[in-house]
Amino acid sequence: MGLKEKLHSFKEKNRNKKWIPAFNAIHTFLYLPNETTHNGTHIKAADDLKRTMNTVIMAMVPCLLFGMFNAGYQHHLALGEIQAVSGGFLSAEFWTLDNFMVGFWKIIPLVIVSYGVGLLIEFIFAIINKHEVEEGYLVTGMLVPLIVPIDIPLWMLAVAVIFGVVIGKEVFGGTGMNILNPALTIRAFLFFAYPTWMSGDKVWVHGADPRVQDLAAGAQPDAISGETILGSLAQNNTSMIDTTADIWNAFLGFIPGSIGETSTLLILLGGLFLIFSKIGSWRIMLSSVMGAIVMGLIFNFVADSGIISESSKFYGLMNTTFWHHLLIGGFAFGTVFMATDPVTASQTNKGKWIYGFLVGFISIMIRVFNPAYPEGVMLAILLMNVFAPTIDHYVIQGNVKKRMKRLKVKTA
Repeated sequence: MGLKEKLHSFKEKNRNKKWIPAFNAIHTFLYLPNETTHNGTHIKAADDLKRTMNTVIMAMVPCLLFGMFNAGYQHHLALGEIQAVSGGFLSAEFWTLDNFMVGFWKIIPLVIVSYGVGLLIEFIFAIINKHEVEEGYLVTGMLVPLIVPIDIPLWMLAVAVIFGVVIGKEVFGGTGMNILNPALTIRAFLFFAYPTWMSGDKVWVHGADPRVQDLAAGAQPDAISGETILGSLAQNNTSMIDTTADIWNAFLGFIPGSIGETSTLLILLGGLFLIFSKIGSWRIMLSSVMGAIVMGLIFNFVADSGIISESSKFYGLMNTTFWHHLLIGGFAFGTVFMATDPVTASQTNKGKWIYGFLVGFISIMIRVFNPAYPEGVMLAILLMNVFAPTIDHYVIQGNVKKRMKRLKVKTA
């Protein structure tokens, strides 16, 4: 009898034990389930929840690896130890082992805490409620480290993960029942509970924040800048994105920011992979971009018409070229990996267009009108998560009314 057969036999003998859901989770993670349906099936497919989650994780791996290199690069650049990259993805000063190791030793602990704490909570609730451990947290566990500052204390992340999994997911019934995206719920908790660790010009570059104890020897933390492009624009300073080189750096990702959100190019490739694998909704992605462009054009018109003065605190972001908004901040990452969450997004095709458009539209609106926190995609997605069921309801009711009208015409 092989190991797989022994584990299956052990599972059968102990199927009534309280702790068996935890064993089943580990068992199905290592092996494919050996259960088959005994009744007639309506849909046959090779994918399951675990494969779907793993596909999304694969789409994020390039962002994770790039984030490790960029974390080390931004750290050394802020300390003045290296010069800014000049050859883009072919630059030797970026793809160095030293850059990678700095990022690796800062990011891997975030991944471990995210998965360790999150899965522990999932196991506890599975045992208490006597149901199987579901694979829904596999994606959330990867998303969380990619959307937080690199120097966020691990205990803060652990507390936020507990809150996000319990309040944002388990109280609604677990995977497939939550109304808010769990990863964004975790980030929202961090932002409102520990705002000084989630905003400002010191939190995005390792070693820039004087509260971090493992600074490089001889560094002067108060003199290190970790300001993002959004932060600069919010202060009416356009110097960080006023040349073609700046725009390319923003597109490729050689800028400060959350770990996985800087490279629009890699996020775009990940989005195409999700669309090709039929997991991500192209309707939501495209409509979100359309909504952001429309809002950006409106603000550009207002800035160019002189309605708002150049001294206004809103002018910098309002005057930002509309398509630049797509390259900076977390807009691209949120649109591809979080707005498209099939559980919390709209389910109907027409609803997806409305939902996505409003996500993009509101994201840029919040970004411009809240310069103290010049990033609106998190709040926009969470807001539309709440309204997604309402959108689907009215879309379905509209379809019902149309069919009823056609039925009355035929029977008349």
